[in-house]
Amino acid sequence: MSEGPPRIALGVSGGIAAYKAAEIVRGLRRGGADVHVLMTENAQRFITPLTLETLSGHRVLSDPWERGEGSDIQHITLARGLDLLLVAPATADVLARLAHGLADDFLTLKCLRERGVEVIDPVAGELACGEEGVGRMAEPETIVAAVFDRLKKKARGARGRLKGVPSKAAASS
Repeated sequence: MSEGPPRIALGVSGGIAAYKAAEIVRGLRRGGADVHVLMTENAQRFITPLTLETLSGHRVLSDPWERGEGSDIQHITLARGLDLLLVAPATADVLARLAHGLADDFLTLKCLRERGVEVIDPVAGELACGEEGVGRMAEPETIVAAVFDRLKKKARGARGRLKGVPSKAAASS
């Protein structure tokens, strides 16, 4: 881990749950983290970069070709000293890109997990379409609690995986 507050990059992809990214940033900041937001173009259809810039205190990165200060390449500069990358929400499209394949079944998720990607599984509840079922992004406080739990484990040298954190367990940690 880096010295000082944990540096976390929050990747926001284009799903209806993108609006919850604001609360995730707030929770991480309340916990003392230095949060940098990366957004897909589609994420910006659901929540504006200005909102997340205001809450994080940093400019949102969305164009990988945009140059930083001086000769810095933004995504490389950000990656230096980063303690954790969190993607929330992680749409099927983003998961497919991460896995370098199609995300039309659970096999792809299994592939990511086998590569060491830690996942906070979706929960059951009312979905954006009005139906009930599994597919709802975990609540921001559950995600924030899981992030800080992972950072503690990382600081102790543990390599535990997050395989879904129930809200009650996260709230009691």
